[in-house]
Amino acid sequence: MKKSMLFLLTVFLFCGNLEASTCQCSAKDLSRAFTDVAREATPAVVFIKVENIPEYGNHQGNDQFDLFNDEFFNRFFGGAPRNRRQPPPPQLSQGSGFIISSDGYVITNYHVVKDAKTITISLQNGMQRELPATLIGGDPHTDVALVKIDDSENGDFPYLEFGNSDEMEVGEWVIAIGNPFQLEASVTVGVISAKGRQNLQITDLEDFIQTDAAINPGNSGGPLLSLDGKVIGINTAIASRSGGYMGIGFAVPSMIAENIKNQLMQKGAVTRGFLGVSMQPIDKELAEAFKLKNTEGALVAEVVKDSPADKAGLKQGDIITKINGTKVKSPSSLRNKVLLLEPGTKITLTVNRDGKMKKVDVTLGSHSQMSGATAPMAQDIGFTVDNLSQENISKYRLNPEDQGVVITDVKAGSMAAKMGLRSGFLILAVNHQKVVDVTEFNKVIKEVGSGQRVLLLVKQGDVMRFHSFKAP
Repeated sequence: MKKSMLFLLTVFLFCGNLEASTCQCSAKDLSRAFTDVAREATPAVVFIKVENIPEYGNHQGNDQFDLFNDEFFNRFFGGAPRNRRQPPPPQLSQGSGFIISSDGYVITNYHVVKDAKTITISLQNGMQRELPATLIGGDPHTDVALVKIDDSENGDFPYLEFGNSDEMEVGEWVIAIGNPFQLEASVTVGVISAKGRQNLQITDLEDFIQTDAAINPGNSGGPLLSLDGKVIGINTAIASRSGGYMGIGFAVPSMIAENIKNQLMQKGAVTRGFLGVSMQPIDKELAEAFKLKNTEGALVAEVVKDSPADKAGLKQGDIITKINGTKVKSPSSLRNKVLLLEPGTKITLTVNRDGKMKKVDVTLGSHSQMSGATAPMAQDIGFTVDNLSQENISKYRLNPEDQGVVITDVKAGSMAAKMGLRSGFLILAVNHQKVVDVTEFNKVIKEVGSGQRVLLLVKQGDVMRFHSFKAP
């Protein structure tokens, strides 16, 4: 009823003082536009079913750091004998996605297919087929993933094309298609409520489109479409107190999604530009202190030594106002733009330094260049590490006084997962050698020969424990 009233109000405002017959015609035209998009797009929208491998140790009663459940304590301190603990059973999850090529590439949210053991795609093109699929790659920072349908017999799938989300305006009609609550091919209509939503703590890299088109659990990964039938967003999350639709949904803009898709298709991974500055927003007090007319821009609080920013001559106290001629409204907007650029990209920053405007040319480095990429051996057994940055200390609630490297990802079903390693654990030492950053960690790891034992001293909270594995 509310949608109908909104629709009639829109038509009334659009028609103005036109005759009733003209208004009726305009209403039918708008309704027909929704129908045309739904008819053309629905066959390319898929239902995704995933069998996940839960993290070993997160299962109830199977905490790797619960010493009273440890077999050693049970055997030598009077505990009752118990059977060897088994890993928890697989878990089932589901979501939406959409085909983007005739040979069966599918875009969805990373959280839908993360740690998938098996992926099944249900087509909605009239044949109601279920086909196996393979995860090509995913980017947790934007929550975008690329999946490929495993089908050698049929290489002619219906597909959707990306539109330009930057050209969409607040108030424009949009259409969401997905599988909420397993109700396949559900179509909802709304408008773009806002653009550039950030600091929602949904993903690391946020620049969301907000819409009031109804989005519910199960819509994740489905397309948000313009009236031209082009994908302008990937439905990702909702703001809700009840867990269901409350008029506020968020979609990853197509300009971000297509960038990630292209990288995943070309190389199966995502690389990001790295500038090398810590930034803070400008409030009224800072604007007054720096004699600024407004609070737009990004204030450079720190420049990382030997970073691209340092080599280009950026300084602490600089206020970055533009990137390649485009206004920088906040540190988040600058960070997002930089992270979506390839390493090696040359950019021009407009900087306010002591009240004088100047341009600084910077060649972006790799985002892993300064934090250090995890040694291949660690990746082989299924985990990655990062330095103790302020971001990681806050994210994993670590003690700022600790030294070491933090585990940022553990692959489900891997040797590392079976050992009990988890994201947020702190590695203090490798083979009795203290490590304070990723560079030291990699140096020690590289000294280990094939087949030799590696001993890790790991800290979780206030508990420290040794873990050992054999080098592949």
